[in-house]
Amino acid sequence: MTALLYILLAIVVAVAIWQIASILNLKSVIATEKDNNTQGILFAAFGIFFYGLMIFSFVKYSSILLPDSASVEGDRYDTLYMVTMVLILIVQAITQFLLFYFAFKYRGIKGRKALFYADSHKLELIWTVIPAVVLAGLVLYGLSVWIDVMDASDAEDPLIVEVYAKQFQWEARYAGEDNELGLANVRNIKGINTMGVDMTDKNALDDIPTRELHLPKGRKVIFKFRSQDVLHSAYMPHFRAQMNCVPGMVTQFAFTPSMTTEEMRLNDKTITKVEGINKIRAEKGEDPYEFDYLLLCNKICGASHYNMQMKIIVEEESEFNSWLNSQKTMAQVVQ
Repeated sequence: MTALLYILLAIVVAVAIWQIASILNLKSVIATEKDNNTQGILFAAFGIFFYGLMIFSFVKYSSILLPDSASVEGDRYDTLYMVTMVLILIVQAITQFLLFYFAFKYRGIKGRKALFYADSHKLELIWTVIPAVVLAGLVLYGLSVWIDVMDASDAEDPLIVEVYAKQFQWEARYAGEDNELGLANVRNIKGINTMGVDMTDKNALDDIPTRELHLPKGRKVIFKFRSQDVLHSAYMPHFRAQMNCVPGMVTQFAFTPSMTTEEMRLNDKTITKVEGINKIRAEKGEDPYEFDYLLLCNKICGASHYNMQMKIIVEEESEFNSWLNSQKTMAQVVQ
């Protein structure tokens, strides 16, 4: 595969050099009316091909997009995304069409005199004010969504979870019965205390360390992110959540899971995606894939960055409580 990429790269470079040489050889040649007509037709044909390819890509590859949002807040993100993309696609469709159409319609023809404006304050006002107003509206809309999502002050009985990043794995720590995480610092890392929890802090004694992330459906989860070494990024795509994990500081993000793992496995888009993946895996003789939520690292953090992930299990709150109660506290783990 690598050899094929090198071959393709060599071909692209060779074509680029050939094109540059051709341009230099043609610098003294004046295009004829036939040349102009040919180029205009080719440009129009490419425009048709361009729009056909765009429509085909939307229809053919829409199945590889993420399934429906698995969090309440993610629905707002998806709405913001759709509004933004619709506006972009409308503007793109209009401007690209005009580009191809004008290149064809106003190609060089003998006897046609070019008409142009040296300047037009009216046109400049139109194409400056309209984009500015639209972009300002999108920015304000996006800012309002971000503020609403990030504000967890009104959450009733939220679940507090610390997500700890280090090369190249994740660990989690749940606040205990007091629903307050104990202090932690990398200087406290010793033996099985791999997250550096300060065991002299009484709030830390009932904290629950785990290597698997369980979340209850319908309950607000406030995540506290820390990093042991370098900059990581906690990315939970199905919940539309991402936050940097910065060494030396605590960052925060919150969302409310709205679909259990089992419910997402029955989602139509998930089924379609899994079927496509398993078709490829079957051809390679690999075991079938089963959908799971994942916590990924979205910052290149070293050689094994690609493998830095943690399984997330979303379940009904009763099941979650049973699992959490079966886990050992920090006081029981670090004796």
